[in-house]
Amino acid sequence: MRHGKRVPKLNRPPDQRRALIRGLTTQLLKHGRIKTTRARASAIRKYVDKMITLAKDGSLHKRRQALGFIYEKQIVHALFAEVQDRYGERNGGYTRIIRTLPRRGDNAPMAYIELV
Repeated sequence: MRHGKRVPKLNRPPDQRRALIRGLTTQLLKHGRIKTTRARASAIRKYVDKMITLAKDGSLHKRRQALGFIYEKQIVHALFAEVQDRYGERNGGYTRIIRTLPRRGDNAPMAYIELV
């Protein structure tokens, strides 16, 4: 049974939702901090933490899994190279969500999501 296993829908069909999550995850790992809506920030937090956990393991299988999810190959190589120094002793909690003012056009709640 799937009780309590709700997926954030983000008002998109499944293929577009997956592409949006992959794109936001790629941009966050590339830039370190992005501004997006609170719902999107909360949705991608799980995937960013998963990519960092894969990089901490560092095996070839984990690298190929990350390459299958993240759009840019250079980001994966940089992630696997630097993650042990940056997050070696940390057990989870690699991202931080900071709430900001609502967006001017449609009053959508906005937030910054950044790597700790």
